[in-house]
Order: sequence, then C-alpha cells, then structure tokens
Amino acid sequence: MPTQANAATAVAHAASAPLWTLDGLRAADPVLGLALLMLVALLLAEMLHRTWRIPRICGHMLTGAIAGPVMLRLFDGLELDPWKPLIDLAIGALLFELGTRIRPRWLLDNRWLAASCLLQSLLCGALVTGALVWLGAPWLTAAVAGTVALSTSPVIVLATTHESRSRGQVTERLLLMAAVNAVIAVIGLKVLRIMLASDADSPTEEFTRASISALRVISGSFLLGVACGFALDRLSPLVRGTPAMPVLQIALVIIASMLAAQWTLSPLLALLVAGMTARARMKHGLTVEPHLGSAGAVLNVLLFICLGLLFSLEGIGRLWPWVLVIVLARLAGSALAVGALARRSGLGWQQAAGLSLALQPMSSLAVLLAADTFGWTTHLPGAHTPTIQALLLATTLMQVTGPIWTQLALRHLAHETNEG
Repeated sequence: MPTQANAATAVAHAASAPLWTLDGLRAADPVLGLALLMLVALLLAEMLHRTWRIPRICGHMLTGAIAGPVMLRLFDGLELDPWKPLIDLAIGALLFELGTRIRPRWLLDNRWLAASCLLQSLLCGALVTGALVWLGAPWLTAAVAGTVALSTSPVIVLATTHESRSRGQVTERLLLMAAVNAVIAVIGLKVLRIMLASDADSPTEEFTRASISALRVISGSFLLGVACGFALDRLSPLVRGTPAMPVLQIALVIIASMLAAQWTLSPLLALLVAGMTARARMKHGLTVEPHLGSAGAVLNVLLFICLGLLFSLEGIGRLWPWVLVIVLARLAGSALAVGALARRSGLGWQQAAGLSLALQPMSSLAVLLAADTFGWTTHLPGAHTPTIQALLLATTLMQVTGPIWTQLALRHLAHETNEG
C-alpha cells in the first residue's frame, strides 16, 4: 500500500508540475507533447542546416532522440504505437512518390545496372551475415540481421535528395537501388521469419512453407499496387488541375496501405508498384508534389521525429565491435558491388564512390511496415538477442548520420546537388 500511495503521489505531482519542466512535459497530453516537439524539431533542424549545412531531417531525428529514452525520456517507444497509422501513412506517401520516380525500363535497357542492383543487395547482406557468424551469432539470426542491413532506407534518401535538389545519374541510381534492396529485404525477411518461428520437422518443409508465403506476398502486393495505379489513372481526369490531386493520391496511399496490412501483404512493395504503374500509365500527365503536398510534409517531419524517438543506445559499450562490423560490412559490400560493375553499367569511378557512400543510410523500414507496433523485434521469436540489439544500434547510428553521408556523396563526389 505505501508503494501505491507513493506512486499516486508522484503521478499527482507530475500532473501539477509546470509545463516547462521535465515532469510537466512527461505528464502533458501526448498530442500537445508531439506538437511542441515538432516546433522544437523545426527550429533545431533549421539552425543546424544554416550553421553547418546538416540535412534538416538529421535535426528532426536528433530532436526525437533527445526527447526519447536515449536522453530526457519525455516519450517512450510504446507511447508511439497509437501514432503508428500516421507514421505508416507518411512512409507510404514517400514510397508512392519514390515509385513514380523509378523507371523499371532502365533495368531492362541496362542489364549491368540490374546486375549491380542485385549484387549490391546480396553482397551487403552476405558480408554482414558472414561477419556476424564469425563473431559468434547463430547463422539464422545473423541472416535476419544481414537481410535488414542490406536495405538502404528509401525514405531517408528520397528526403535527402529532395532537400539537396539533387538530379543526375547517381541520384537516379541511388533511388532505384534503395527501392530494389528494400523489396529484396521484404522478401528475404518473410522467408526468414517463417523459418525462425517454424517448428517443422524437416528443413525442406520449412523452406516450402516460406517460399509459398513469399510468393503470395510478392504476387498479391504487385496486383494490389497495379490496381491502385490503374485507379489513379482513371480518377485523375476528374480532379486534374485542381488542389484535390494530392488528396486523391493520399487517399489511394491510405487504401493501398490498409488493404496490404489487412491481407498480410507488403505495403512497401504495393506502394512502390502503385507509383510505377501510375507513372507508366499517365506518363507526363502525372504530377506528384514532394511529400504529396503540405499535409505530407507535416507527416514527414513527424515521421523522422518518431524515428529519433525509437533510437537505442542500450548495450553500446558491450556491443560496439558488432555494430562497427555491421557498418563496415555494409560499406564494403556496396563499394565492391558498385565498383565491380561501374564501368560496364556506364558509371565513372568517382560516381561509383559517391553512389557507394550515398547508399549507407540504413533503416528497419522493411520490418517496421510489416509490424503492428514499433516493437518489431518481438516479431522475431527465437532470435539471438545480442545480434538483434547490435542491429538496432547500427540502425540508430546509420539513420542519424546517413543523410550526412548521402548529402556529402551527392554534393562532393557526384556533383549533382543544387542547394540554395
């Protein structure tokens, strides 16, 4: 009883504390708290950008990290679960926009580019997996970590290219490769998660189940994306030239995301295909505002703040060698794959170096979209805990610094930026 009384007293004290104190902020309404956080994020991002030319999304994520469990503990990761549909919508808007910028025909016309995309994804995943097994991780958990690590964050690279106004061959390859390896990560994780959770007697039975499930996800997501792209093509003439166009696009993004979640498909793959289908059908008649308009821009800020709130530094003192290995293995995989096929695919050595560096922003987007909550690691039963924790730490490091790597690569190596 005394413990309960003390807890009640602490809660009452926090509720009565002034808003500008830490206790007052922790007890504030979550909507008010996020609104204040967005204001701080905008100011901090602008200050960092004007002072050191740091990408604004770094300021947004840094604000979330400061307010989250890493420092001030104003928000806990679990408190964000009610906001996940909004975050998924922000991710979906960026993925749809990315899909409209991808030209699949390019892969058919330049087979060495297609080979470079596949080699970059597979080599990054293989090197991370092999390095973690060498450090003592179980091979299946290492393969899961390698599959997550092979994915470059499409939302980070798209937001960075938006801000830097980057245009050119390296930028287009960066966006294409980010989309390709995100799709590969989704497919690979679907197979590996089934194998982790499987209690089948034989490996053949596990692999068969995983393959059938992955095939269903790929085909179903593709068909859903094509249907949404066709729907946009048919409905666009009704609102073309009016402010309602971004609203129509956001509505279709919501529909595709919710249907994919309900049917246990991949929202990431469905939205990418929807964007590509819309571009193929409508060609120059398709106009897509960055972030799908002002509402999407607000969600974009909220997205990166929430990514910062999910940052983790737990166990960094013990697991830093594993984290370093993951980061270096990813960089080595990208450099080897891009460099090996650079000349054949029509890329110069300096451009290849820029592309390898620009591919480094890493994220857990492939699993985050498929999970019901932000605690996506609970969806990996039987996984080796230190390996997954090292993966989370590497993700934290590469998300907060990744935009800087990409901006430096596009500006100083590829020379494709046009910042004001």
